[in-house]
Amino acid sequence: MNKLNRMMMFIRSAFGVLVGSSSLVAQASTPLRVPPDSIETIHAARMIDGRGKVMNDAWVEVRAGRIVRVYTRPARGRPATYELGDATLLPGMIDAHVHIANYLTAKGVSHRDGDGDTPAQSTLARAGNLYATLMAGFTTIQTLGGGQEQTALRDAVNRWQIIGPRILTAVDPISDGELSADSLRALVRNLKARGADLVKVFASQGPLSAGVQTISDEKLRAICSEGKIQGLRTLIHAVPPPAVRAAALAGCTQVEHGTYATDAELRSMAEHGTILDPQVCLVLQNYIDHRVVLGMSDSTIAEFEKSLPVAASTFAHAIRTPNLRTVFGTDAVPFAHGRNAEELLCRVKAGQSPLDVITSATSLAADAMGLGDRLGYVGPGYEADLIAVRGNPARDIGDIQRVFFIMRGGIVVR
Repeated sequence: MNKLNRMMMFIRSAFGVLVGSSSLVAQASTPLRVPPDSIETIHAARMIDGRGKVMNDAWVEVRAGRIVRVYTRPARGRPATYELGDATLLPGMIDAHVHIANYLTAKGVSHRDGDGDTPAQSTLARAGNLYATLMAGFTTIQTLGGGQEQTALRDAVNRWQIIGPRILTAVDPISDGELSADSLRALVRNLKARGADLVKVFASQGPLSAGVQTISDEKLRAICSEGKIQGLRTLIHAVPPPAVRAAALAGCTQVEHGTYATDAELRSMAEHGTILDPQVCLVLQNYIDHRVVLGMSDSTIAEFEKSLPVAASTFAHAIRTPNLRTVFGTDAVPFAHGRNAEELLCRVKAGQSPLDVITSATSLAADAMGLGDRLGYVGPGYEADLIAVRGNPARDIGDIQRVFFIMRGGIVVR
């Protein structure tokens, strides 16, 4: 089955969830909820807790959608509600950078405004992206752009009208460096009023190796300081060193990509507490493999091919930089939704340990997104976002792709 057919299968599956008789989703008038008196136990041969600890013979007790107990010996005679056998239980994974609104149209090409798709076709395709991502074990995502409809998708998932991961959204990115600092501050306030969970800023443009900073240092300071006032994190698309350095000095929350950052920029981010969300392979290779459908020019593809080893090298330097926090994000677009975990494999190949890479996609990503007190960890008081994979990804990271059990908020969806 080719990748286009697989994507269409995901879309059809999501359509079935939306209109079928699945017990996983109630009608909008009667939203699905976890009964307040529900008690479930899950048992697996081992568990990775999301903070680097591995437990053998792990039992997890869930009440009303939250974890209340983690232990190694069950009460005598009490069977597990979900006996997972020789498997590894871990927190639902988190992808801190996706583009869930980007999809393949009915004509089989990458979505662009005015491409002829009906609103229903667009909605179903995006529901397919969400379904594919959740089935890959990602129970929370951060989608960085895509328009106001992203808030509607977020709310529909929260109401269980659509099967998918939790969504945090930037709504629309800020990219116009010609605007005044005051106008940029007003844009941040406008995004807050429109329901954005964070602010995405394009501080550089152009091909990766020749990219230039497009928003001045002063204006980045205005955006990021206003973000703090409004309680919104600021995520900065920055590829060349000057843009990365400017984001750190401006007190911005997080740098996306940072592909050509040098050790000096990495140290500056660590010093100023700026988080790095690098991409090692998936997004670049995805564009290379699907250049025609995704509308990539030969010159852009040449840049991506040249940047692949650079991205791996920069990542290797980043994880060795003291006090620099790196989180997991894929920048997933069409053909990559549902393949998010492939990026984990590339990070291990680039030098990160399997346990550390899992931590970056669980507790560290949750902390970076302001959700560290409720997601990304298997412990009492945390929401029951849990997945299980066959094998042991702490030894072989490839096993992270063998997902067969998924629970989000105490509700089993697979």
